[in-house]
Amino acid sequence: MEGEKGRVCVTGGTGFIASWLVMKLLQQGYSVNATIRSHPQSKKDISYLTNLPGASERLQIFKADLSDPNSFDAAIEGCIGVFHVAHPVDFEEREPQETVTKRSVAGTLGILKGCLKSKTVKRVVYTSSAAAVVYNNKDEDIMDESSWSDIDVVKSLKPLGWSYAISKTITERAALEFAEQHGLDLVTLIPSLVVGPFICPGFPGSVHMTLALIFGNQNHYQYLKNTSMVHVDDVASAFIFLLEYPNAKGRHICSSDIITLNEMSELLSAKYPQLPIPTIESLKDIQGFRMPGVSSKKLLDTGFKYKYGVDEMFDEAIQCCKEKGFLYFSKDTSS
Repeated sequence: MEGEKGRVCVTGGTGFIASWLVMKLLQQGYSVNATIRSHPQSKKDISYLTNLPGASERLQIFKADLSDPNSFDAAIEGCIGVFHVAHPVDFEEREPQETVTKRSVAGTLGILKGCLKSKTVKRVVYTSSAAAVVYNNKDEDIMDESSWSDIDVVKSLKPLGWSYAISKTITERAALEFAEQHGLDLVTLIPSLVVGPFICPGFPGSVHMTLALIFGNQNHYQYLKNTSMVHVDDVASAFIFLLEYPNAKGRHICSSDIITLNEMSELLSAKYPQLPIPTIESLKDIQGFRMPGVSSKKLLDTGFKYKYGVDEMFDEAIQCCKEKGFLYFSKDTSS
């Protein structure tokens, strides 16, 4: 049964953001082609996708890999829209940065060529990252879509996930350039740190990073001095909004809140007194790159509205971590 809103493709369907997007698309009446990478050694359990409400009638799973750009053609065929969410994520820097970037660009351009070949795709929404915006020598507290990360600055700073920041920046530029050259309607969504609950079985890196004060991951504190954040459900809503909003053009930052490390300490200490949250005093000597904030003015000016704030991001992420066994603590909050 074809969904009343038509068929769309979501690449990298097993990931944190993509799986939530698949769920939301099914809720809103779309039929979804989701791509997953094949695992020759083991059969990947994707029941968290195939058991979603509406999945039995309107979700199809396709095997595809960025290393083989043509492998996405079957999933794209017949779709009215494509959400390109798949991207190599290698925060441990196991592969050379150039290798990751080359695969990301080649895979993305292959997907865009598949969209042109299909003759049915009306718009592509490409997933970028605030990491493609904030690393440069601009002396600004807040950056917008006109700002791009400078590859040389990223290499000199070498922040956590620096290889990811470079590949995201180069791939987004390549996607926009290809779309302009070939008359393909492509917009990019640029989320900041995505937080909240998750349906995928793995522990999303962005959630793990944001909960560093809870898990005691001291090496991550330096990256949370000034954090732009957004709820995963708002990101999924923004994806669908940009597919459906006729006048969408170019880049769109998606980030609802900015919180400092001290504010994070205060919030979590008040909400979870039973946890040993580091005090502001203990955090005063944390050194690190103070990330500029990012502005969602362009997205908000189109009429998009955020539904969630910082409280929901933390509460729902922590609750989800408890339910999935990533986090244990006493229910007694009296002490």
